[in-house]
Amino acid sequence: MSRDLIWLFAGVALILLAGTGAGLWLRRSRPGAVTENLVARVNAWWVMVAVLSLAFWAGPVGIIGLFALLSLGALREFLVLTAQTPADRLLQVLTLGIALPAQYWLIWDDWYGLYAIFIPVYAFLALNILAAFQGDTTGFLARIAGLHLALMLCVYALSHVPALLYLQIRGYDGRSALLIAFLIFVVQFSDVMQYVWGKLYGRHLIAPALSPSKTWEGFVGGIATATLAGAGLWWLTPFSPVQAGAMALAATAMGFCGGLVMSAIKRDRGIKDWGALIAGHGGVLDRTDSLIFAAPVFFHLTRFFWGTP
Repeated sequence: MSRDLIWLFAGVALILLAGTGAGLWLRRSRPGAVTENLVARVNAWWVMVAVLSLAFWAGPVGIIGLFALLSLGALREFLVLTAQTPADRLLQVLTLGIALPAQYWLIWDDWYGLYAIFIPVYAFLALNILAAFQGDTTGFLARIAGLHLALMLCVYALSHVPALLYLQIRGYDGRSALLIAFLIFVVQFSDVMQYVWGKLYGRHLIAPALSPSKTWEGFVGGIATATLAGAGLWWLTPFSPVQAGAMALAATAMGFCGGLVMSAIKRDRGIKDWGALIAGHGGVLDRTDSLIFAAPVFFHLTRFFWGTP
């Protein structure tokens, strides 16, 4: 890893140390379910940061491999909740066994002209045709729409994170992994700070039917804090401080919207979390929902304004 990445991970470790200390103090002074949930969240973050640091240390193979696994976990969580018939089994196998690895292989090969359209064009059309040939029209529209949404969110959108590795930016050669670290940090930091600001000052719910915990105070406080943090981390990026703040704002705003969309799907399915893999956080989708919506926007803004042919 580069020195800049080491400094960033060291800063994250200090934040987690502070969180661990706060959790131990709260256990003694204010024991209860809320405190235990906070401790579980901090402990889970230690593990997630460790895994992420190992992936960065391993280079492109580690980063692409990690996000391929995250896509696999997220896709499985999503497909479990979609309408299923025996006819859908083949489509799910093709989605998990062909579409997902093919998308990440195209990322690895840096074949932008194909990975940018492979899922939204070719996989989209192929799955529709195969579904029709199955001959089962029961709930056809809902079933195929759920499969497409799962593939677009869990694989296509999330694959834009490792795709940042191959962006060609003048004067930024060999440093593209820092863009991934920047994006992940500001989006996840925004989620954490929205939770903190919401717990401290949250009074006005944004969408009560979707989430009983998302408030305007948490939204404004969390995104403002993460935007300032992004501006302060401009040295990781090819952006100026003002540009870094603007990119952080765009990413965190999209991340918040992603959380709302995924909450709407969970409410429709009648569940609280997508899974229970990560203690205190839920499933893979519960932890990556904001990144899923932020990644494509961040990727294409960076490519359009800073990328070179």
